[in-house]
Amino acid sequence: MRLLFYTLIYLKPIQIYYRVYYFFKKNIFAQSVKKKLCKNRCEIKWKSSLGYKNCYDHLTKSFTFLNITHTFTHKIDWNINRYGKLWVYNLNYFDYLVQNDLTKEEGLELIKDFIDNDAFIKDGKEPYPTSLRGINWVKFLSKHQINNNDINSSLYQQYYFLFKNLEYHLLGNHLLENAFSLLFGAYFFQDEELYVKAKNTLLDELNEQVLEDGAHFELSPMYHQIILTRLLDCINLIKLNTWKNDDFILFIINKAELMVSWLDKITYKNGHIPMVNDATFGIAPSTKKLIAYAKHLGIINKNIKLSDSGYRKINHSNYEMFIDVGNIKAPYQPGHTHSDIFNFELVKNNIPIFVDTGISTYEKNLKRQRERSTSSHNTVVIGNNDQTEVWGGFRVARRAEIIHLIEKTNFIEASHNGYQKMGYNHTRSFEFEQDSIILLDKIDKTTRNNAKAFFHLHSSVGKPIVDGSFIKLSANDISIKFENASNIDIEEYDLSAGFNKSNLAYKIIVKFNQVLKTKISI
Repeated sequence: MRLLFYTLIYLKPIQIYYRVYYFFKKNIFAQSVKKKLCKNRCEIKWKSSLGYKNCYDHLTKSFTFLNITHTFTHKIDWNINRYGKLWVYNLNYFDYLVQNDLTKEEGLELIKDFIDNDAFIKDGKEPYPTSLRGINWVKFLSKHQINNNDINSSLYQQYYFLFKNLEYHLLGNHLLENAFSLLFGAYFFQDEELYVKAKNTLLDELNEQVLEDGAHFELSPMYHQIILTRLLDCINLIKLNTWKNDDFILFIINKAELMVSWLDKITYKNGHIPMVNDATFGIAPSTKKLIAYAKHLGIINKNIKLSDSGYRKINHSNYEMFIDVGNIKAPYQPGHTHSDIFNFELVKNNIPIFVDTGISTYEKNLKRQRERSTSSHNTVVIGNNDQTEVWGGFRVARRAEIIHLIEKTNFIEASHNGYQKMGYNHTRSFEFEQDSIILLDKIDKTTRNNAKAFFHLHSSVGKPIVDGSFIKLSANDISIKFENASNIDIEEYDLSAGFNKSNLAYKIIVKFNQVLKTKISI
């Protein structure tokens, strides 16, 4: 009950209102959706080289999502639930319509199968999958110049269901996806009502959700890539089609330029993004592809300094270090937030050394709880407590906040109050030299040797060699020296390599009382 209370107090009134409204609408009044007369649509243009990874094999009727492949031996079960809700969501997104090897006939067969089973489909009719499916249908139908009355009618009904069921109870990236999709629907049907709703929602939400330094406010680099993809698609849509002639495109171009700058700033030279806050491999288009797409559309990189996102990136000739010294920026939608203040990643000569453990599941289970917890990040745990109370798969109660921040050349220091409920404040400083990094952790009073610093190594690093207070990573020519450590343990852990996929790796756990000095020699 306490966790729920501290979760609810951060919600916006509109979220509470719509949670109640949609509950009664669905469960009490059970309103049926009135069919809306479908407009005669005009042909629109769509062309993009971004594409999508192959996840559907027409010959075997096999779908691969989240690193799980399923073959439908007879007909497609659009409600299949054996792999969790996110898998069935992916099935209903229809991303495979834009994979490069799918033919017009194969795509039409899938769309018609969905329409034929419309009365039986459950999760796929929720607003989020409806939003992504709408965009993919519009892209496919426009690319192949298909004008089919049954498909048009189905898509139009889906768009007006979405129009009446926007995810105001969730907000965040969900509402953005709803609005992006409405814009595609507006252009496809040249529908003024859909356009006004899409434009006004995007004006409001992008102003709030894109921070001053260009980060998406949920602070997941993976979701940032996904949202930037959608933003670039909207710019592409408007540029290819002349239905509207207003200044809205200038607004979304400005937001795209901010987002391109941030993504470029936090991406490593090897092309990978930091795996923080519900980021994982194999989901979003790469930074390289997105920057190329942006350049094709005439989007410039504004090269804005990292600031209010709370993320920092240190670049030296032989290493890169990513650091989190920020607060939760989406207080009413922290579903992708982890308990990870002062977390860091280190890449040496394009090879990952210290890493975030990433995520491998969205199921509400012990694994997801562990992957969001403080002990799964490169920071300090006191007792067995999380800095920020993550729970319930996608919920957050009491949150750690930065209470002190100093930034100088080659030096960052910050404090957070996440352990104040236990009577502690934690301060960590980072000092950067060309061939070394010094971390200094300070707890403001004794913990009776109940503080532990975690250092998660990439699976390619191998098992560390421990010699007293020294640790050697021989294959990478890196040594680590600890001062004031009371105990050092090496343990195995599962490093996420994508959804439902992991590799064995090692973590260093250093126990200390109040002060721990860590020198990483590179």
